[in-house]
Amino acid sequence: MACPRTIVIVFLASILVTGCSLDRLSEAQLVLADIDAAGGPSELKNETPAPRRELVRYAFGGRSYVGDLYTPQHGGRAGLVLVPGVAATGKDDPRMVAFATTLARARFRVLVPDLANLRALKVKPEDAVAVADAALWLDGQTPDGWPLGISAISYAVGPAIASLFEPGVNERVDMILAIGGYYDLPALITYFTTGYFRENSDEPWRFRPPNTYGKWVFVQSNLDRLESRNDQALLRAIQDAKIRDFRAPVQHFVDVLGPEGRAVYVLITNEDPETTPELIAALPKKMAADMEALDMARRDLASLRPQFFLIHGRDDPIVPETQSAALAAALPEGKAHLFLTDSLNHVDPQPVGLTDKLTLLRAIYGVLGVRDGDAGT
Repeated sequence: MACPRTIVIVFLASILVTGCSLDRLSEAQLVLADIDAAGGPSELKNETPAPRRELVRYAFGGRSYVGDLYTPQHGGRAGLVLVPGVAATGKDDPRMVAFATTLARARFRVLVPDLANLRALKVKPEDAVAVADAALWLDGQTPDGWPLGISAISYAVGPAIASLFEPGVNERVDMILAIGGYYDLPALITYFTTGYFRENSDEPWRFRPPNTYGKWVFVQSNLDRLESRNDQALLRAIQDAKIRDFRAPVQHFVDVLGPEGRAVYVLITNEDPETTPELIAALPKKMAADMEALDMARRDLASLRPQFFLIHGRDDPIVPETQSAALAAALPEGKAHLFLTDSLNHVDPQPVGLTDKLTLLRAIYGVLGVRDGDAGT
């Protein structure tokens, strides 16, 4: 029997979701509670068999990959590629495993590809091809008529969206679920270097202390784009020292940096948001080319056909919520569904408070709608 709090949540959500299916709404509540429980007990775990998780080796377009495939044991309804976050643990991160398992209990057949760049704390333009290959391979493994989705978190949202521009992907993918994602790469760089962000260029700057993780992912992603091996080694030494202790002295490395390495270092240590554009313009050409490919603000999104479910916390210290809002505004009319919460850990979608629960309940309800072949709203 549902507890009174659950009844209240479902009742309030039924008011917020126009023309809702009560069965789907109840299922969404079970999914949300299971996400909150992570590996712990939940009603969804009690009511559904554990999915089968298996290591698969697959190939598409002559390229070979490895990933984990989660198959629901009570009947699937849709396929979903879950892109790992930028973390050394990759597809084996306990949070990723728990999330994939929850999605499989919700009748998604889930493929979590093992992407070497993301494991190495890098985000590269070629990751879009790997995501596209995963989606098209999974589509070939599922029954005709099943909807297909892609979900990504944080910096991996860029390659996930970019995958839609690979041949055959936009026509086949029905849904993008993006948690804490980005849209405008220069604006994101401005935030993780200076802490400043804003809604648009006409608005005043806002400040939020950034997590320094972002700047070191940026450095790691771009080291191999430097011509100077010496600068690569020096920046790696600076990165390693700062990750161990952000107060570590590194001036002895900085003093011997060449022009390329110094351009990168000046950018990542900059504290003035107004100077960020000129510092980005001074970066080495190969870095600039990668950044352009990963900057979704440079893409024409007008032709994208999937439904986008964009979830973002207003307390995000890695990617500010203005990024998801800007992405929503850039998408075709009727394709974007933006869900902002007051408190949502950047890489761990666990709600806090009744209002946030209702917001996430609406998002999950929409995702399940796409699974069931509905519009997803």
